[in-house]
Amino acid sequence: MGPAGGVDGAVCAEATPAIDRRTTRNDLSMNMTKNDEIVIRADKVSKSVDGPDGRLTILDDVGFMLARGDSLAIVGASGSGKTTLLGLLAGLDRPSSGEIMLAGERLDTLDEEARARLRRRRVGFVFQNFHLLPALNAEENVMLPLELEGGADARTRAGEALARVGLAARKHHYPAQLSGGEQQRVALARAFVHAPEILFADEPTGNLDRRTGTAIGDLLFALNREHGTTLVLVTHDTVLAERCARRLALDGGRIVDAAAA
Repeated sequence: MGPAGGVDGAVCAEATPAIDRRTTRNDLSMNMTKNDEIVIRADKVSKSVDGPDGRLTILDDVGFMLARGDSLAIVGASGSGKTTLLGLLAGLDRPSSGEIMLAGERLDTLDEEARARLRRRRVGFVFQNFHLLPALNAEENVMLPLELEGGADARTRAGEALARVGLAARKHHYPAQLSGGEQQRVALARAFVHAPEILFADEPTGNLDRRTGTAIGDLLFALNREHGTTLVLVTHDTVLAERCARRLALDGGRIVDAAAA
């Protein structure tokens, strides 16, 4: 499975709890204790590619740890390496140097098939462009990760997930028949339907207007709290980033700020 959330309008967000937006900042590692279970660790991670003008460094010596149930916003200007880092953390690409641990597995020790299997079982994805399959209706899109893993009661679980995001009445509609906000809610249902331990979200509100994006953000964090998922969020939206407990800022591929709320 790949980055399409299990495949390698108005937004109803009522009843989502208020978000605590604390602003005290500390180093990312300060609030961790020996009892915290680390589910993501990056150690001296770098990524370089060959370009027409020579070697281009996209990420340089990036390192951090994230505990189970935590939330991290990766921020920075376009071209700072945010999405590249997200792909490396998810095992969608390999670093040029350094080590990444995801859900207890060192990614450099796994081949492509094993990394895909790890993602199917323990990771969910939400992306800016939704990545819904146009030939499948909303229910079938949500069922897909369950069916690929041979999960039982896929249709029932997909229906429950769609009901949670307010789309029970639209489950037979195809992506082209849904608004942008509705498509992103289907993507959220698909991401959470198999109860992932870790959720990667790349600009989940980037294609939405401010009102719809705010409602999607509320729903994302409500679902994240309900499932106890570890969240890694790439965003240009400073308001969305402030909802995360931790923040990592990139500039030119290097960490320039790492803070905890």
